[in-house]
Amino acid sequence: MKNVVFVCLLLWLSSCEKNIDFNLKTTEPLLTVDAQIESGLPPRVILTRSFSYYEKLTPELLSNSFVHNAEVYMSNGNLTHRLKEYTLTLAPGISASYYGIDSSNLSTAFVGTLNTNYDLRIVSEGKEYLGTTTIPASLYFPDSVWFQVAPQNPDTAKRVMYIRTTDPPGRGNYNRYFTKKNADPFYPGAVFDDQVIDGSTYTILLPQGFNRNDPPKEEENFYKRGDTVTIKFSAIDKATYTFWNTWEFAQQSIGNPFAQPNKVLGNISNGALGVFAGYGSAAQTLIAP
Repeated sequence: MKNVVFVCLLLWLSSCEKNIDFNLKTTEPLLTVDAQIESGLPPRVILTRSFSYYEKLTPELLSNSFVHNAEVYMSNGNLTHRLKEYTLTLAPGISASYYGIDSSNLSTAFVGTLNTNYDLRIVSEGKEYLGTTTIPASLYFPDSVWFQVAPQNPDTAKRVMYIRTTDPPGRGNYNRYFTKKNADPFYPGAVFDDQVIDGSTYTILLPQGFNRNDPPKEEENFYKRGDTVTIKFSAIDKATYTFWNTWEFAQQSIGNPFAQPNKVLGNISNGALGVFAGYGSAAQTLIAP
C-alpha cells in the first residue's frame, strides 16, 4: 500500500511540472569602458563593444570588439589631454587597441597624483560618455609583510604570505591589492573596505592574485621558496570599490543556479558598461625565504 501511495505522489508531482520558455531579447552592443589612472603613471583607457551572451568567444570576436577612432579626453582639473589610440598586434590578423598619452602633445600630458580628481570624456559614434574618479589622498600599505611555510601541507618548499596592517581611524577607506610572482604580470586580489576593521591593527593570510580568465589550480595557490614576489596595495574611492566588489560577486556566481541576482555597478554615464578607476598605489618586492 505504501508503494502505491508513493507512486501516486510521484505522478502527481510530475503532473505539476510546467515548461517555461524565456524570450531573451537581442540588444544593441553597448560601449564597455576599462579606464584607469594610477599614482605616478599615465592614464590608460580600453574601449570595447559588448556582445551577445550566446556568441562563441574567439580571438577574432575579441579583436573585432575594440572601439576605434573615438575621442577620449582626460582632465586633472588643470590640464585636459586628448588620448591617442595605439594598436598592438597580438597574432597575425589579431590585434588589440588602447588609448594613452599622445607623445606628440606632451604639453597637456600628466600622470596620476594623490588627492586629485579626474574627469573622463568619451565621444564615440555620435554619443558622449562621462565618468569621474579620485586617487585618494593617502596610501595604505601594510605595516609588515612576510612569508611562512604553508600550513598543513607536506611540501615544505611552499609558502603563504601574511600581512599586518593598521587601518586609519574613520570609515570610508577602500583598497584593492595585486601580486606579481617572478616574470608574471600583476594579478588582482580582492577589494575590501573598513566597515569591520576601522581603526584596528590586524594580521591576515593574504591570498595571491590570479588571472580571472584562468583560475589557478590548487597547487598554484602557493608561492615557492625562492620566488620573487611583488605586492601592490592601491587606495581607491567608493565608486571604484563598488564596481569591483559587484564585479567579483557576479564573476563568482557564474554557473551557480542558486546565486543571488546581481548587477555590476559602474560609474560611466549614458548606459555604458565599465569603470573609470583611480589608484593610489605603493609596492614592495620580497623573496620567499
